[in-house]
Amino acid sequence: MTVVPRVRYNARSHVGLKRKVNEDSVLALPEQSIWVVSDGMGGHEAGDYASQLITDLIASIEPGLPAADRMHALRHAIQKAHTLIRQEAETRGASVIGATVASLMLANSHFVGIWAGDSRIYRLRDGEIQMLTSDHSLVATLVESGQMSWDEAEHHPQSNAITRAVGVGDELDLDKVRGEVQPGDRFLVCSDGLTKYATFGMLETVLAKEPLETVVDRLIQIALDGGGADNITVIVVDIP
Repeated sequence: MTVVPRVRYNARSHVGLKRKVNEDSVLALPEQSIWVVSDGMGGHEAGDYASQLITDLIASIEPGLPAADRMHALRHAIQKAHTLIRQEAETRGASVIGATVASLMLANSHFVGIWAGDSRIYRLRDGEIQMLTSDHSLVATLVESGQMSWDEAEHHPQSNAITRAVGVGDELDLDKVRGEVQPGDRFLVCSDGLTKYATFGMLETVLAKEPLETVVDRLIQIALDGGGADNITVIVVDIP
């Protein structure tokens, strides 16, 4: 059995308070234990097209694959999206069309996160939050060199400048993180429309206290209360 049994999840996307179009896409494939958030690049043409293409291609992964094959299919779907988005940009005469991707897959009591850009995956374990991904952004280098925290980076003038995205550049370099899953783990997959407004402390408190039925709405409300200037997408996955 390659699928973690009885996993429960909640997922929602909100356009926010300032944007007319939701350029985020959210995908839940519980039967394949795959969850995805993709954020169309703001300020560029057809970000909604790019994010939707990514989730559509992942949704077309053949059901019932063994864990290793499923992970390779996930990577292949994202790489195929990269190629198609670049072709679409050329067809439209657009300089750049792109989207972030953060994907979580569970199998054999392990998790795998595959991502590009600044959409994130977190894990709450024993009441403590850990950011499993690392943003592909200009400010990430400042964080990783110890010059500022992730929370401080959200207020940096170049906080929105990402260095890697699906559809951008000749080759797409996807990062991967993997580890063991423990009973009681709670995973959060989200776009930066949430993390612009929610500090690590806020995320930890809400993830630790709120039941699955309300936790996603509570997180989205934090972003809306903070200004909601971007689209907001949140997935929470609970391990029994």
